[in-house]
Amino acid sequence: MQSKVISILIIFILSLSAGYLYAQENVAGTPQEKISKYGNDSVKCIINLSLYLESYKQWKASKYKNISVKDAIKPWRWVFNNCPASRQSVYLDGIKITEWRIKNAENEEEKEKLIDTLMMVYDKRIRYFNKEGYVLGRKGVDLYSYRPQDYEEIYKILGRSVDLDGNNSYPDVLVFYMRAAKKMIDEGKAPEDVIFDIYDKCSKIIDHNLKKYADNERKKTNWVNVKGNIDLTFEPYATCEALLKIYGKKYSETPEDVDLLKKIIKILDKKKCTEDQLYFDATLSLYELDPSPESAFLIGKMLMKKEEYLKATKYLKEGNKLEDTDDVADSYLLLASAYKQLKNFPVARTYALKSLEARPDDGHPLIIIGDMYAESASNCGTDEFTKKVAYWAAVDKFYRAKSIDPEIAEVANSRIATYKAYFPSIDKIFFNNLNEGDDYTVECWINEKTKVRAAK
Repeated sequence: MQSKVISILIIFILSLSAGYLYAQENVAGTPQEKISKYGNDSVKCIINLSLYLESYKQWKASKYKNISVKDAIKPWRWVFNNCPASRQSVYLDGIKITEWRIKNAENEEEKEKLIDTLMMVYDKRIRYFNKEGYVLGRKGVDLYSYRPQDYEEIYKILGRSVDLDGNNSYPDVLVFYMRAAKKMIDEGKAPEDVIFDIYDKCSKIIDHNLKKYADNERKKTNWVNVKGNIDLTFEPYATCEALLKIYGKKYSETPEDVDLLKKIIKILDKKKCTEDQLYFDATLSLYELDPSPESAFLIGKMLMKKEEYLKATKYLKEGNKLEDTDDVADSYLLLASAYKQLKNFPVARTYALKSLEARPDDGHPLIIIGDMYAESASNCGTDEFTKKVAYWAAVDKFYRAKSIDPEIAEVANSRIATYKAYFPSIDKIFFNNLNEGDDYTVECWINEKTKVRAAK
């Protein structure tokens, strides 16, 4: 029976054309070479392919539990050494076979040799079938599992993989890349700031995939877990004290390095280390060297924290040029707050309404407007009655704020309870020829229609 199969294979082989292919550039960057798909001995290649595949299929069917894998080893090795470009599955199967052999190695010496073989399988796969980014990722992860002490090589392999695959990187590749980077730093073989660059790179890839798989619960959960692992590895380096120590020195050495300034601002902002002078100085330097709406927005926010409201408005006005809608809304909201502090209520209201237009489900602009109405009440009236009508308009804003933004309901309800007590009494309403529920226009800068209500 076996001789009949071999005869059929020989007839098949003879019918093949020469079948040449060009190997892809390998890991070390050697020139492309012209090779025969089935090697120098096509008949023997096909025979050994058939023999190893038959045994491998039996092993796979047993869920990799029976010993038929032993019969696959010798013919697989022949194919791997003599016709390496025959098919890509030789490498996929070879990894499973070699991992089984590693697990069942009789001693450490044999195990180490088999780990070398496993690494060679990955390298040859790249040489003949490319997919360098993906294959290097698998190689690096396996090397970490078998030889974690080779962290320096792992670091280079996984770094190359992530650079090549970017957003298509596999989750475990990012986890082990971060761990290898940590080990490099711990052993003094890489500067501490390397971890920040790698964390930033990995975080972008994770964020991309979390968005991509937002509707795929299984994959989304996987990426959430990866994020947790990455954050855990990064945590020892994520303190403000560590960040300021590293980047404070770098900033003092090259204060005009635009890329460095962007990196400092980004990492300090991400880790909420924005109270330090370094954050302010870096942002101001970036704006002077490379003016942009983004850096102007950051300066405006910092000046608001310093309560330099007039200066802040100069920078925040560039917020309408920002690309992100939420940032635009925030810039308008900060402008509203700044002008409120400067007692320029009409301008403050204008920006609050712009913020609401940019982000219609945010109740904060309405809270600001309501507060300004309440604060203006006594100045917008001429007698005991008219000095209280602005509270109606103020409470209207608080009611509307919580209707569009449930998250601020508690804040709004507190203000409603406070200012309802300042409504005119029922006697004052009657004395002014009005009834509860009547339409009323609050004058002054407010100039807004509301409803008559009595204090309760």
